[in-house]
Amino acid sequence: MKQKKTAFTIKPFRNRNGVISFRVAGWLLGERVRKNFKTREDAIAERAALELRVLQSQSNLRGASTFLTEAQLREAEAAFLRLEKARRPLTFYLDYALANYREPEAALKIGDAIESYLKARKEDVQQALMGERQLRNIRLELTEFQRHFSTQTLAEVGAEALPACIRRGNGSLKTQNNRRAVLFTFFKYACQKGWLVKNPLEGTTRHRIDHSRGGAEALTAESAAQLMAHVESVHGGAFVPFFVLCLFAGIRPDGEITKLPAADVRLENNAITIEPWVSKVNMRRLVTIQPNLAAWLCAYPLDEYPVIPPKEKMKSIAKKLTCIRQKFGVGHDVLRHTFISMHVAKFRSMGDAALQAGNSESIIRRHYLNVTTPQEAEAFFNIRPRLRRHAVPQPLPATQQASAPAPVPAPTPDQDQLAA
Repeated sequence: MKQKKTAFTIKPFRNRNGVISFRVAGWLLGERVRKNFKTREDAIAERAALELRVLQSQSNLRGASTFLTEAQLREAEAAFLRLEKARRPLTFYLDYALANYREPEAALKIGDAIESYLKARKEDVQQALMGERQLRNIRLELTEFQRHFSTQTLAEVGAEALPACIRRGNGSLKTQNNRRAVLFTFFKYACQKGWLVKNPLEGTTRHRIDHSRGGAEALTAESAAQLMAHVESVHGGAFVPFFVLCLFAGIRPDGEITKLPAADVRLENNAITIEPWVSKVNMRRLVTIQPNLAAWLCAYPLDEYPVIPPKEKMKSIAKKLTCIRQKFGVGHDVLRHTFISMHVAKFRSMGDAALQAGNSESIIRRHYLNVTTPQEAEAFFNIRPRLRRHAVPQPLPATQQASAPAPVPAPTPDQDQLAA
């Protein structure tokens, strides 16, 4: 189709009454235009207006009055061009930025925020509110977070970018939940400090994980015996109390074991008292000292063999513990898992196991029920020291135990075995 002309002409035109007019003629957006004006100046002005409209239609420009400056107009045009394919209007994104972004003078670099947060957590460790291992995990996770957002300030970290950081390396759902928990607490601290208006993880949820019943990893009685024979034979038996309290009493290997006073391990009462400030869940509990544990603690008394060897007597304690664990493939909580599984198998009481382990009965049922057999548990609770032997003290008479914390009595068969 032949394109219509867009040029506008001005020609004199004689009307029927003989008066001369000036006619503007041409094509505008496919429509013919013919207008008459009394003077040539009016016709010229109309032609200029028509030509401007043609230019506007070709370049998508519009003429409008505005209070914006030239620079502000250019910035607004650039913003709309960037949002050409966006699903939301410009005002939506503007409202989001105003609600979640801090001006540079109030913003904080991620590294500075992490440094302040870790300083606060170190104080928690000094006050025995958290363990060294937990602090180490927090530090590692925040280091990865800082590496992931290396060029951004804390206020510029948006909720839409955090899932990729949490899912990095194809971590398991449990790992992702742990990462989210660390970052959520960190952002909560940032909000309290006024560095953020809103926690960017506030609207996200944890992954729901369906645990299989009886899925806790535990040692066999034979593996536990081999482990303790090795612990007895290395470093002069210095790590025996650490391993026997975790393996035969279910003390948590980090946090609880490092804060447990030797005075709370009371052989005369057959009980270990876990005070709230020692317990991970801030609840007091009593753990019954089984006969084989009593034999170990008598052979390696805590006044001679501290739960955690002094640093001046043994350097690189954590490294030596790690070497022992790696030699037998013992994970972080396997010792505690073994105790709970064996306790349930031997005494057939999920309620008592929950009380002594500091867990809920539903957790005991879900993870530890039927992990092992009563015969295996019987062999487990008969593991005793080989290199050192001492007589096990008899429990105090009932009249002398009145002022002491009431222990959970040991089962009769084991007491008979102890007496033998």
